[in-house]
Amino acid sequence: MNPFAELGRLFDQLGAQFDEASHDLGASEPFARLSFGMESMSVDVMEEDDAFVVHADLPGFERDDVEVMMTDRTLRIDAEREETMEETDEDDGRYIRRERRDRSLSRSIQLREDVDPEQVDARMKNGVLTVTIPKLEPHDEDVVSIEVS
Repeated sequence: MNPFAELGRLFDQLGAQFDEASHDLGASEPFARLSFGMESMSVDVMEEDDAFVVHADLPGFERDDVEVMMTDRTLRIDAEREETMEETDEDDGRYIRRERRDRSLSRSIQLREDVDPEQVDARMKNGVLTVTIPKLEPHDEDVVSIEVS
C-alpha cells in the first residue's frame, strides 16, 4: 500500500468534510462565516519582467475607502466602508433576503523578490484596484565574486 495515496485520500476526505460544514453554515466558501467580520478579497497577482501587478476586486468601494501599504516584500490592502444602508421600519416593509452588508476587506500578499516601495502605483477604476510594484534591479556591488580554491 502506498502511504502517499492513503495520505491523499485522507486530505480529500477532510476537504469534503470542511466543504460540507461550510454548506451547513450557509457559507459559499469554507469557513466564510468564521471570518469575524473581515472578508477576503479576490486578487490576481501577475509577475512581469520588471514589476508585479496586483488586481484586487473591491466592488462598491470608493478610492477613499481603500488603503494600500508596502512593507519589505509584503503588499497589504485594506478596504473599509462606513455604514451606508439605512435601517427600515417594519411599516416600510420587510426584507425577504438581505445579503448586502457593510464590510471590511483585508489582504496581505507576499512577493518573492525585492521591490521598490517608493515607486508603487495604485489606481482604482470600476471597483478594481490595480497596484503596480516595480522590482528592484540587483546592483553590481551586491554581487560578490568568490574564488574557488
